[in-house]
Amino acid sequence: MTNQELVNFIIEKLGGRDNILSAKSCMTRLRINVKDDSLFDPEALKENEEIMGIVKDRENYIEVVIGPGKVRKCADICVEMGIPTEAGANVGDWHANKASMKAGQKKSRVRDFLKIFGEIFVPLIPGVIAAGLCSGFATLFAQLVPDYESNQVWFIIHQILTLINQSFLAYLTAWAGYRAAERFGGTPILGGMLGMITGLANVDNIAMTIGLYNEASPLDSILRSGRGGVLAVILGVFVMVKIEKWIRNRMPDSLDTVFTPLFTLFITVIPYILIIMPLTGYVSTALVWIVQQLCMSENVLVRIISGYVSAALFLPMVAMGMHHGLVALYTVQLNALGYVTLYPALAMAGAGQVGAAIAIYRKAKSCQNTRIQNVIKGALPAGFLGVGEPLIYGVTLPMGKPFITAGLGAGFGGAFVMVTQVAATTWGPSGLIAIFVMTAGPNSAVMTMIYYVLGLVISYVMGFLITNAVIKTEEVADV
Repeated sequence: MTNQELVNFIIEKLGGRDNILSAKSCMTRLRINVKDDSLFDPEALKENEEIMGIVKDRENYIEVVIGPGKVRKCADICVEMGIPTEAGANVGDWHANKASMKAGQKKSRVRDFLKIFGEIFVPLIPGVIAAGLCSGFATLFAQLVPDYESNQVWFIIHQILTLINQSFLAYLTAWAGYRAAERFGGTPILGGMLGMITGLANVDNIAMTIGLYNEASPLDSILRSGRGGVLAVILGVFVMVKIEKWIRNRMPDSLDTVFTPLFTLFITVIPYILIIMPLTGYVSTALVWIVQQLCMSENVLVRIISGYVSAALFLPMVAMGMHHGLVALYTVQLNALGYVTLYPALAMAGAGQVGAAIAIYRKAKSCQNTRIQNVIKGALPAGFLGVGEPLIYGVTLPMGKPFITAGLGAGFGGAFVMVTQVAATTWGPSGLIAIFVMTAGPNSAVMTMIYYVLGLVISYVMGFLITNAVIKTEEVADV
């Protein structure tokens, strides 16, 4: 099928164009809101070899897994056909608004809350990855070429890499504020400004004036620049949007453009600096401390258990949509320390799944199940590069047991990278593509990358061995 034919097929099996409210891409999935669930034909979609999986975890909302790259092209075709994205549906279309809000009412309040972090940070992933890779290259560069500062060309290259990384980290709270305002239905630039305020030196001046700044140990201050980080920004923007809407409803139309943003920011900033930043600062500090105690503990056994359990449970968290909450941990740790210690272990989950898929492929080949062979062949390249969703929803999760064995195998790799204290300069990329962001931690950049690759190999091998031992050939034949 061409991409156009695939989009037409998907729309037809979802009840036709009139049943589609919105569609947008997310890494490997086409996320679609529909009016009527009863018109959805899941079996017909699953029979199409171009489609790797279907996710249906809430009312009037369907995710069609079609793979990285391809999904973006299909989403663009949807836009050309006049199908709005979720953001577009919020402009002048109250019918779509109502349906979108209804679709967002999940059965699990906890999952709904955690997914907010994913919705805020997923659009930032390209910047997260670019900044993290540049940081990794800069660290590796400085260690391999220790006298780079004496060479004008090498020095400029290092500075450019550092600039790209700092352009994201220095303004992380601003990006988070902008996206949070979009997510909560406020004015994005006001959210960005509130996020920017978080890291400005004027906050220190205010803290000194009211006696909340510890000059002897600034990091221990109740209030200081950057206190609370992205958690403060998200909560602050949530409050700001409520205030903005309240003011706008009472502001005359002729004065709205000038005075609504002014009053909104001025009223929000006071409780934001004096209450929200200090309180979320304690939460951020506690989260960083907990992760450090588990991931960087001096007790090797603690690190082994932490690495195994986190890697083994990550796939179920992805399947249930619970992994979005981890974004808060990543960003808090990245903002506070400049690196992430939990993410490398979680990255092993995809590698365990690759090993499980190879074991299933061998069994499918022996029983001549060409359909599952084709699915695995199409999904494996993405799996090696760290995009695990095609394998999750196309192979391991539908079969059941391989989903478990993949996690059990991944746990060994997770334990290894945790023991060797691999740390990442960012979160987002995994698999082989993440090698160059695994340059942080107590080891040299080169050794950290080597440990990460060894962790991947361990996960591949153990995922394969456990799946090969548990899954029978006849089970694969019936898939």
